[in-house]
Amino acid sequence: MKKYISFALTSLIAFSACGQGPKTLEQEVGKGVPNSKKSIRKESVNIQTSIKTGAEQTEKYLPLLEGKRVGMVVNPTSIIGKETVVDSLLKLGVKIQKIFGPEHGFRGDASAGIHVDDAVDTKTGIKAISLYGKHSTPTKDDLSDIDIMIFDIQDVGVRFYTYMNTLQRVMEACAVYDKEVMILDRPNPNGYFIDGPILDPKYKSGIGIQPIPIVHGLTLGEYAQMLNGEGWLKDKVKCKITVIKNANYSHDMEYVLPVKPSPNLNTAQSILLYPSTCLFEGIYLNHGRGTQFPFTIIGAPYLKGIYKFSYTPTGIKGMAETPIFKDQVC
Repeated sequence: MKKYISFALTSLIAFSACGQGPKTLEQEVGKGVPNSKKSIRKESVNIQTSIKTGAEQTEKYLPLLEGKRVGMVVNPTSIIGKETVVDSLLKLGVKIQKIFGPEHGFRGDASAGIHVDDAVDTKTGIKAISLYGKHSTPTKDDLSDIDIMIFDIQDVGVRFYTYMNTLQRVMEACAVYDKEVMILDRPNPNGYFIDGPILDPKYKSGIGIQPIPIVHGLTLGEYAQMLNGEGWLKDKVKCKITVIKNANYSHDMEYVLPVKPSPNLNTAQSILLYPSTCLFEGIYLNHGRGTQFPFTIIGAPYLKGIYKFSYTPTGIKGMAETPIFKDQVC
């Protein structure tokens, strides 16, 4: 146990020694972020602006949507410039029937693990359906008035990040009910390396379905192709997919996300540390939830007095309202 706590506190010490907290993702865009793996990546001041995500390449997929009724699996990372992909496509005349949201909801303001009810999106008037919890797979009724499902969500390249499992369930449902799936791909911020053990199938769950490493190195578009190619979809069904690939992107490029992918991955540093520090969720420790620096600091009240640094988790709406060791010095 001691060696795990020592490793955890290394993150805390490194963070505190900086003198300032991590910059927001918005501050980091275009500047890059220092990290121990940086030497294996291509460095260019123009990389951030030269990469074009799948969503941005409307000329490639708008013709494929003509005359079709569209469903959208999206969240706040689904953007074209500073506008949501939903708003952008509506302006371009795309007929969007329904919006489906993963964990944290379509608008992304629900804490981790919190149930999100189905509702009508107040801005667009389109029905929004939650795909997290018991209703994790689209039903026949959900898909009855849809010809094609667009999946556009930013992933962080980690097996226990739940968006890739949402993708699998969407593909399985669409395969069964003969619907197309289009993936608007986005770069993987942890896509420059592969690490960690491969999941033993007997331990599969909602935070790990397929036998892949913890850090898998894939974009979601690549993962969708792997699900089909390896026959990993339920009952080995095949889903008809189209992947709109990232332009001017390779896996050895550094990519800092323009917006946070989920409430508690709010800095570039937290995204890079997440594959390691999230493993401590299985131990009686606080890993930064209830602070503005989740997954970059780790502590517990029973460590008080042993280490130089401390922090106090509090309830933060939309991030962690009841974090472990709330209002206790860690």
